[in-house]
Amino acid sequence: MFGLGTSEIVLILCFILLFFGAKKLPELARGLGKGIREFKDATNDIQSTIDEASIR
Repeated sequence: MFGLGTSEIVLILCFILLFFGAKKLPELARGLGKGIREFKDATNDIQSTIDEASIR
């Protein structure tokens, strides 16, 4: 995963926890999940449009 090992990921998560705090973490994760979901939906819409155009 981008050349990151387990120790680097744990270190990054610790910095995020220290920077944002434990109370803010669920809100950040929720926002990140929503953003990823919207990106996937947009990607699927674009792929569907391309597939429709190639069929015609």
